[in-house]
Amino acid sequence: MMILEFLRDDHRKCDSAFADTESAVAKGDLATAREAFERFNSETLHHFAMEEEILFPAFEQRSGMQGGPTQVMRMEHEQVRGLLERMRTALDNGDSNGFLGMAESMMILLQQHNMKEEQMLYPACDHTLQGDASLVIDEMKAL
Repeated sequence: MMILEFLRDDHRKCDSAFADTESAVAKGDLATAREAFERFNSETLHHFAMEEEILFPAFEQRSGMQGGPTQVMRMEHEQVRGLLERMRTALDNGDSNGFLGMAESMMILLQQHNMKEEQMLYPACDHTLQGDASLVIDEMKAL
């Protein structure tokens, strides 16, 4: 398996939890929405941890590239984390309209972010980490 495949599949898992959350909020089922949001939040933060703690350092070390595309991804992760907290607050306050407004922003942010990773960064990681890609994937799975 390649890094691109592994992390693209993980993006889809996060996307599914996000869609479940949005759907439950739109139906007015806030209890289900809160459960789905916790899954989305947890899976997204785990995805970020796999990248920030394992993939990005391995790529940076091997490529010698510091502050390039991985720095941009880290900054975008921070934007997502902030939006996650605001979305949680909206759910906690029963503010469905506020949540759905932020969900639109989240969807756009994640689509753009994931596209950059899947089209540029992950292929670069697969190329740069050729002989060690499976080891990196194993480390990410173990996290």
